[in-house]
Amino acid sequence: MDTTLTDTGIEFTQPEQDYHALNAKLNLYDADGKIQFAADKEAARQYFLQHVNKNTVFFHDLEEKIEYLIKEGYYEREVIERYDFAFIKKLYKACYAHKFRFPTFVGAFKYYTSYTLKTFDGTRYLERFEDRVCMVALTLAEGDEEQALQLMEEIITGRFQPATPTFLNAGKAARGELVSCFLLRIEDNMESIARAITSALQLSKRGGGVALNLSNIREQGAPIKRIENQSSGVNPVMKILEDAFSYANQLGARQGAGAVYLHAHHPDIMRFLDTKRENADEKIRIKTLSLGVVIPDITFDLAKKNADMYLFSPYDVERVYGVPFTEISVTEKYQEMVEDKRIRKTKINARHFFQTLAEIQFESGYPYILFEDTANRANPIEGRITMSNLCSEILQVSEASSFFPDSSYEKVGKDISCNLGSLNIAKTMDSPDFGKTIETAIRALTAVSDQTDISSVPSIERGNQMSHAIGLGQMNLHGFLGREHIFYGSPEALDFTNIYFYTVLYHAIRSSMQIAKERGETFHNFENSTYASGAFFDKYINQEWVPQTQRVVELFAQIHIPTVEDWQKLRDDVQKYGMYNQNLQAVPPTGSISYINHSTSSIHPIVSKIEIRKEGKIGRVYYPAAYMDNDNLEYYQDAYEIGPQKIIDTYAVATQHVDQGLSLTLFYPDTVTTRDVNKNYIYAWRKGIKSLYYMRLRQAALEGTEVAGCVSCML
Repeated sequence: MDTTLTDTGIEFTQPEQDYHALNAKLNLYDADGKIQFAADKEAARQYFLQHVNKNTVFFHDLEEKIEYLIKEGYYEREVIERYDFAFIKKLYKACYAHKFRFPTFVGAFKYYTSYTLKTFDGTRYLERFEDRVCMVALTLAEGDEEQALQLMEEIITGRFQPATPTFLNAGKAARGELVSCFLLRIEDNMESIARAITSALQLSKRGGGVALNLSNIREQGAPIKRIENQSSGVNPVMKILEDAFSYANQLGARQGAGAVYLHAHHPDIMRFLDTKRENADEKIRIKTLSLGVVIPDITFDLAKKNADMYLFSPYDVERVYGVPFTEISVTEKYQEMVEDKRIRKTKINARHFFQTLAEIQFESGYPYILFEDTANRANPIEGRITMSNLCSEILQVSEASSFFPDSSYEKVGKDISCNLGSLNIAKTMDSPDFGKTIETAIRALTAVSDQTDISSVPSIERGNQMSHAIGLGQMNLHGFLGREHIFYGSPEALDFTNIYFYTVLYHAIRSSMQIAKERGETFHNFENSTYASGAFFDKYINQEWVPQTQRVVELFAQIHIPTVEDWQKLRDDVQKYGMYNQNLQAVPPTGSISYINHSTSSIHPIVSKIEIRKEGKIGRVYYPAAYMDNDNLEYYQDAYEIGPQKIIDTYAVATQHVDQGLSLTLFYPDTVTTRDVNKNYIYAWRKGIKSLYYMRLRQAALEGTEVAGCVSCML
């Protein structure tokens, strides 16, 4: 009950308002036709009063709390022992001085259900948001007090948000890894397949999503030991992997999740896609595994001509060229392989292939698409990009492993892990030191890479040690544009996106160079990168990158936009000192972290002004777009209204400054056709997009389901 003092001095009690009911008011207009944002803020407050405070373990002071959490096995002692306790108290005091409050109910609910430290029986809370922020900062700063303070400031102010594995696990004694995602090669032999399944299990239980490349596995009916029609192809491997991912989870905190990629010119490609059809036979149907297709330029050229596309046996390609199928550029070698009689091949119509892609996406949202040649043209690192990850934004090079008959390693190759965290674009633009915010984020992500130790999968461990790869992401683009009264996809929005990503890139490279300079160490094979040759910097030195609209000039009035001279100096420094991180940027879809950070997800537009989510036993909850109020609603058109082309345009201007990929979802009205979808494949490919994530189709409202005054119904 809330106690209220009236102006007559008489106290009376009011029944507490249910926080769930208050949150639901977001979806109902008030008597004046306004969205009830204040009700959601009150819902967040009541959630604390009615639930969080009553279920949080009380400690008399910080020292008692930390001693208890270490003694009882909740916190890692080593993290705390790196610091003088007087500094730890200073850090916590500074963090709590920000008086952080969750601006939305969903943000608070998501944090307390998914991130905070709970008692082992799961019934009581042991951390506030500030406690989690401080433990992340202490863990990643590794004893550096200045870095710990700076990182705490960046997280508590909302400028930087580590990805879920890092924010969830840092500092906890019983935890998964801090790393976000993994990519594994599979070669064309049983030992590699068996090792990949084992590795997928090991990685899933540690908390990351795992993607696997199936393109090198020989097709169904291919010979084994020269005996014809023996191979079962890729589909049975997919079924085994799906079962493995359903079994593995991170201490019950995150369900195992996997994706498989297959090259468009693999002979099993149509059988691969058929596994996602709604009417697929249960023996082949893939329900929970995500699918991705790798498409080279030649496939589009063949479709343009309405020609057949040849599918090449990976077994024969490897015999002829002496390297796995994925190491061959199909675009470059296509005609040569067509004419080579040693390579068995089949053919399908190229347009039929794209038509099938669109049909499967209509039914399932899959597959993801990697535009192979686009990704490799933009790749500054020696080697080939042959696949992506579970969210289609990680694009790194890999090397094959080889195995003895007992599946032990003959040669440990290089597989991929990536550590993610995202900047809140609006908050970063408000930063008192834009460059320092970027540098702190780069150092935090580098610490995740440095602290990642996955010896159970040697190829991942070796890849991480060689590359120090990280993925600095971005979120809240639409929230920022709405706050600044700019329409998503407008000339001003594209201009801003271009200059923002351009400026972030400069500071990301500068920060990685500075780390290399301090440590006297670069990523493996730096000398063969376009960073080392200087070629990477040509496009920034040979032309000036400046705002094209007055609005963007105003937005960057307090932020220095790098000049040609800045880039020349950076190029020289990089050539002298190197770079510590092989990869620097990747823009993920940012799901849960967007809610606790109160951001719009990634850099795509909102799906709805008031988003409806289903959260376990509590049922429906409602989330308002960041910075939206009743006076700026017109700037919050949703993704279905905005349409695919403006989203592609936005991602295209950002992509040119991102060394890896951006998780790009396309949204369509219920009237869309497969022809429309195919046009957007072509449009994205021509605009230089490297990969596509999901396709989302807006379902037509069922007759009679609209509720008068319902915000989400009436949009």
